[in-house]
Amino acid sequence: MEAVLFVGHGSKDSAGNNEVRAIIEAIRGKLDVPIVETCFLEFEPPGLVSGMEACVRQGATRVGIVPIMLFTAGHAKIHIPAAIDDMKLKYPNVLFEYGRPIGVHELVLTILQERMTEGGYDRLGEQAPAIGGAEGRSHSDVAVLVIGRGSSDPDANSDLFKMSRLLWERLDVKLVETAFIGVTAPLMDEGVERCLKLGAKHVYILPYFLFTGVLIKRMEKFVEDLRSQYPDNAFTLAPYFGFHPMLQEVLRERAIEALRGEAKMNCATCQYRIAAMEHIDHHHHHDHEHGHDHHHHSHDHEHEHHQHNHHVHNHHHDHEEEHVHEHNRDEKVLIRVVKP
Repeated sequence: MEAVLFVGHGSKDSAGNNEVRAIIEAIRGKLDVPIVETCFLEFEPPGLVSGMEACVRQGATRVGIVPIMLFTAGHAKIHIPAAIDDMKLKYPNVLFEYGRPIGVHELVLTILQERMTEGGYDRLGEQAPAIGGAEGRSHSDVAVLVIGRGSSDPDANSDLFKMSRLLWERLDVKLVETAFIGVTAPLMDEGVERCLKLGAKHVYILPYFLFTGVLIKRMEKFVEDLRSQYPDNAFTLAPYFGFHPMLQEVLRERAIEALRGEAKMNCATCQYRIAAMEHIDHHHHHDHEHGHDHHHHSHDHEHEHHQHNHHVHNHHHDHEEEHVHEHNRDEKVLIRVVKP
């Protein structure tokens, strides 16, 4: 019997968690699978192991585990595979297949375009002129600032820059810039400053976020402050991904991949992940069901992460209430590969 377990990040904002449940409920009818469950990594029950246990209790012999995450960072690379490893030992007769995060996907670009249109920009449906150069783009005084969560994982950060570039190829604007709400540079205010210095009169803030939550609300306040700070410029906050039919299709696609064993997340079988796990906090690599369902502790300590030796991290990390729990950059993991 097959099951699909969708793994959300979890938010302190109940509205964001409800959005996760709502979109999975919509996908349920589009999957020819008898068991479809939802769980969360933190802040909201059920936790990851509870979700897998629920599938097994209902008779599942093959479980596809799909992370509802934009890119592959710490949770997708280490925490989820580690929990799956534990479950494989506990239930050797159940096949646990790990799916892929959303990643760089063509349909996501269309979601971004449509959210920009909803934000008031009317030229997104047309192919941008002068592909490969900014000249000839009629909206030369308009900039789009794509804002992601931010990660200490270089792969995740670089993927956001790639998506921004691919979006630029589709738009009739001179600038599509990238910034982060925290953890790494450039930060939001730096991104806005760059857009203005490069001649933008109207900046569209485009959240690269799946659902609402603490960080989306912080972004709303940020845009309000920009309007006061720069009265001669216009700032528009476009909607986040939310309950979009194409997002449902991407997640459905990831679920089918997992059940067919086609996803093959390299982190699930990576020998170096085991060594890396020895250097991260203990509470990240067991199910964290010891009374708190995957770090159900307070998280009010703002996740400084001991990154004081890096100049780009001097912004206090007060955004970290929901961010992906990346690991200390100061903890370098040295892995020596000896060739025979």
